Amino acid sequence: MKKLMTFITLSAAAVSVCVQANEQPHQAHMNMPMSTDSAMQQELMQGMNQMHQDMMAASQYKDPDVAFAAGMLPHHIGAVKMAEVELKYGKDPEMRKLAENIINAQQAEIEQMQKWLKVHNKKTL
Repeated sequence: MKKLMTFITLSAAAVSVCVQANEQPHQAHMNMPMSTDSAMQQELMQGMNQMHQDMMAASQYKDPDVAFAAGMLPHHIGAVKMAEVELKYGKDPEMRKLAENIINAQQAEIEQMQKWLKVHNKKTL
């Protein structure tokens, strides 16, 4: 029985190692263009990649208010870009209306954060 349990444990560990070795990190998938991606998918992926890169750059700021604004700006800009892709390609009236609402709401908040950074003389990348 002890040998069987050891065998099962070692087998499970070996399978786990093989699976992990075969997986690519999620980030690697984000940067790999797929030949089957449509124009819409390529536009979405490009916008999301830029958004994530810019959001991560905000972590360098020690001032929490600046870090917040610097991180949220690309998040909101990314949301606007995604909504614009929906308006360009989407057909469903409900989703198109949501995209319009997102653009209006996010644009107002983008302007608010940009104004705050300017008024408080806070520079970001």
